[in-house]
Amino acid sequence: MKAVILAGGGGTRLHPLSTPERPKQFIDLVSDVTMLEETIDRLDFLAPEDIYIAINERHLELTKELTPQIPEKNIIIEPDLRDTASCIGFAAAIIEKRHPGEVMAVIYADHLINNKEEFQEKLKVADELAQTEKSLNIIEVTATSPNTNYGYVKLGPLFKKIDRTEVYKLDSFTEKPDKETAEKFIADGNYLWNTGIYVWKTDILLGHYKDHQPQTYEKLIAIMNSYDTEDQNQTIKDHYPTLEKISIDYAIMEKVDPHHVLIIKADLDWTDIGNFDSLYAELEKRGHHEKIEKFKKIQYSTRD
Repeated sequence: MKAVILAGGGGTRLHPLSTPERPKQFIDLVSDVTMLEETIDRLDFLAPEDIYIAINERHLELTKELTPQIPEKNIIIEPDLRDTASCIGFAAAIIEKRHPGEVMAVIYADHLINNKEEFQEKLKVADELAQTEKSLNIIEVTATSPNTNYGYVKLGPLFKKIDRTEVYKLDSFTEKPDKETAEKFIADGNYLWNTGIYVWKTDILLGHYKDHQPQTYEKLIAIMNSYDTEDQNQTIKDHYPTLEKISIDYAIMEKVDPHHVLIIKADLDWTDIGNFDSLYAELEKRGHHEKIEKFKKIQYSTRD
């Protein structure tokens, strides 16, 4: 398995604490190390050469400073911000070029996961499913409140149990519903939050791009064929900025036949630190009251 850590976000929702020069994934928000370093620590069952990091070019030196154990060739530089469908497809093309048919896990550098053991266990289950079922696998968590900032998945029937892990078929996706709809989902009890933690074989994923995003697919294949050659940089420059700016959920996951998708139910103690309320709730839980006061001063520093 190769893990791709998405660390190219701008962190705008935590401005001014998070800035373009140092977005939230490069800040020690809830512990003594940055969220990127925490993410890499959660993947310590993998060798450093099996970990890739996708970033904005302006953060290259910062990334190298924080993650000296990761080979520089594994740092993927997004030449333009084209959302997750482009970034994930780009990473899949690179890994497919270097390691044909490899399993790829998509991890977010700005998500908080407190249950490391569970996280690693579910990744290994997803790896097994990707190889045996050729499925697109999502590690999801129970929806506990009608949060309108998250996507939701509706569980289909139970597919199988692997040891203590329940694996379900997918019924449907809903991306960021309104509050009334989210409340119905919570009352139904058959919905999970979409964490965006995906695990799949790179060739299988690219096949779905071919079916549902054919223009993007052609450009990704051109990039793949040129990667690690003298034509790499020019090919990326020619093609990547022209990719459609769209999320992986809208571009692929909501279009594929649900029979190709499996849901792995997990208890990750997961949070998308997407706003100050969620940040302060986590810091309060950890007893980091000094950090709360420090961050609040920064948060309100631009207000009169």
